Amino acid sequence: MLQTARRGVVAATIVAALGGCSKADTASPVATVSLSTNKDRVALGGPIDLAYHFVVAPGAKIDGDYRVFVHVNDADGKTMRSDDHDPPLPTSQWKPGQAIDYTRTRFVPVVRFGEATIEVGLYKDNDRLPLQGPDPADRESTSRAYKVATIQLLPQSENIFLIYRGGWHPAEFSPENPTLEWQWTQKAGELSLRNPRRDVTFYIEFDARTDVFPGNPQQVTVYCNGQPVKTFAADSGAPSLVRIPIDAAQLGTNEMVELRIEVDRTFVPAKLPSGGRDSRELGIRVYHVFVEPR
Repeated sequence: MLQTARRGVVAATIVAALGGCSKADTASPVATVSLSTNKDRVALGGPIDLAYHFVVAPGAKIDGDYRVFVHVNDADGKTMRSDDHDPPLPTSQWKPGQAIDYTRTRFVPVVRFGEATIEVGLYKDNDRLPLQGPDPADRESTSRAYKVATIQLLPQSENIFLIYRGGWHPAEFSPENPTLEWQWTQKAGELSLRNPRRDVTFYIEFDARTDVFPGNPQQVTVYCNGQPVKTFAADSGAPSLVRIPIDAAQLGTNEMVELRIEVDRTFVPAKLPSGGRDSRELGIRVYHVFVEPR
């Protein structure tokens, strides 16, 4: 999955070509695709916007729904992290000449820093579709994985370090996907950071038990030094990202800044009709929090 860095657009387009084999791929491409990023340098753990752009080839017809695979590879070509996902419009509904555009914000995993490349393709089970792009080298292989961008991964020390204070439950992870990690808040989860003395953006990626509060979702308020800066509804059971601008004046003049994520209502799983043994007081489930200078 993928502070301040020079804002640049890294664009590239995928080709019908496949790595590792000498025989060229002669199948007709079903689409071209390009990827642009909002920065070409990002520190480990930081957010990056990945903008995908597919254009379906004239006369192309895709039978079935294919997923997009995304591989982030190190300088040696080893895959450090994947971000496979379904496109917002299923491929079975793609029409000749149609453009499919969407953006995903991902947090760069804490892996090896240095140069990294991003490869993209379309797959279903063991089948991969041929695509077209600008890199002739892709035509010399048959893996149908296409290099679409190169970015520089910077050390994690480049980030603004966040300190978790009170109001957080211990970190958990998914048994099916150990790279997926989160922490539940209690009524209020507290954070602190050294004052960067400039405007910043606060990122919070989270989800909520919307089934516990049907039709009346929890309200989440983010405070900076005790003052509210943003209130929003926790109305999604899938991970959602909220970006909150915080001005330097709101950060104050003290050496340390205090942030608080507070919900208006909590719940205890053991007290729900479904029962269970979890007697913790839970607010929202947080996957990422991050502060980035603007």
